[in-house]
Amino acid sequence: MKRTLGNSSNIFRGLAILSVLLLAAAVFTAHSASAAEKDSLAAIKAAGKIRIGVYADEPPFGYIDKKGKNAGFDLVIARRVAKDLLGGENKVEWVPLNPADRVEYLETNKVDIVFANFTVTKERAERVDFALPYMKAALGLVSKNGQVIKDIAELKGKKLIIVKGSTAEKYLAYNYPDVELLKFEDMSEALQALAGGRGAALSNDNTLLFAWANANPGYTVGIPSFGSPDTIAPAVRKGNKELLRWLNDELKKLGGERFMHKAYKEALEPFYGGAVDPESVVVEGGVVK
Repeated sequence: MKRTLGNSSNIFRGLAILSVLLLAAAVFTAHSASAAEKDSLAAIKAAGKIRIGVYADEPPFGYIDKKGKNAGFDLVIARRVAKDLLGGENKVEWVPLNPADRVEYLETNKVDIVFANFTVTKERAERVDFALPYMKAALGLVSKNGQVIKDIAELKGKKLIIVKGSTAEKYLAYNYPDVELLKFEDMSEALQALAGGRGAALSNDNTLLFAWANANPGYTVGIPSFGSPDTIAPAVRKGNKELLRWLNDELKKLGGERFMHKAYKEALEPFYGGAVDPESVVVEGGVVK
């Protein structure tokens, strides 16, 4: 009988020790997560480099120029962010990505910030934290001259080209389930498909399509805008509050300089010419008008 009680005592003692260890582990994990969140900005500064996810094939927002360098509207803004954060525009590690990669690259810590024509949506905001917007956009639709699509109803029995992970994919799948979507991984493949006649039209952000149609004679943005107006913003990993706070303060400061208008003139105007009013797309200081 004494042996049984002794065994029971040992079991209870072991359970008590285990409970203390589990509690300590939970506290340590919570503390570590909190510290990681708090020190995210400090870690970037300590590394002396920030990893920014960008497009490499979607002019005028992110692409490789004739000199083999990353260029585009998003890149102009990202370089200024790097300069103000780390003291130099060259202190950036550019990480090329596709539309479908943007959320996953933040969640898996492959990038610190995404600057890739990233439309703010409720679903995405559940998985990443968006900073203040720097641009406005809506969906548009481009097609070949002579076969211009001016109404989505004209797509009945035809294929519409879209990029996986884009706002166009989700909006069209939900609102126009009868439209057959031909999906591609990136914009280059999608545009090649349009040129090859694999689809009747292509849908994406109108801000991108205006530039592409202007640079490619033979195509018309037959539907300049549809769906609800959206905003475009940089994003950070969910819960990365320190970096998000700094980024929002930076965007407000840049608004005081009307920096987005300067970036527009440098990176978008050469593509748009006089076809687009800057006020219709640019957002300063995160304030949408």
